Amino acid sequence: MAELLKIGEKAPDFESVDQDGRPVKLTDFTGKPVIVYFYPADDTPGCTAEACSFRDNITAYEQAGVKVLGISVNTQNSHRKFADKYNLNFTLVVDNSKKIASDYGVLGTRSASRVTYIVGADGKIAYVYPKVSPKDHAPEVMQKLRELKLVN
Repeated sequence: MAELLKIGEKAPDFESVDQDGRPVKLTDFTGKPVIVYFYPADDTPGCTAEACSFRDNITAYEQAGVKVLGISVNTQNSHRKFADKYNLNFTLVVDNSKKIASDYGVLGTRSASRVTYIVGADGKIAYVYPKVSPKDHAPEVMQKLRELKLVN
């Protein structure tokens, strides 16, 4: 695995599609904080727990004006099935070229590692979670957003 991005670095832009085939670019969200969370695979126990944590807390993120992007190297079809099965209400970004994971330093041998980046409204890395406990991750990230004064 390459080196993780550091706080203060510009977050690499990316262009891909979501679970519905809609285009997604990081720069679409300039001016607001973005959670860019990488996870190994759709519909596996840890990844499901993490996704459901964001699902269950998405209202707080939306009210704070924060966009949540889940990224793995799975296909659009896999993301769509995962989103449907667990009623996921946020964007899953397709990275089957593995370029996004590589640019963010999270690409392992076969998949992305479980790493979360908080990208500030200025497009720079505001915080990095190199190790993530999936179950309670969403509330933990929201607390960090408040501590960093990125949200009220």
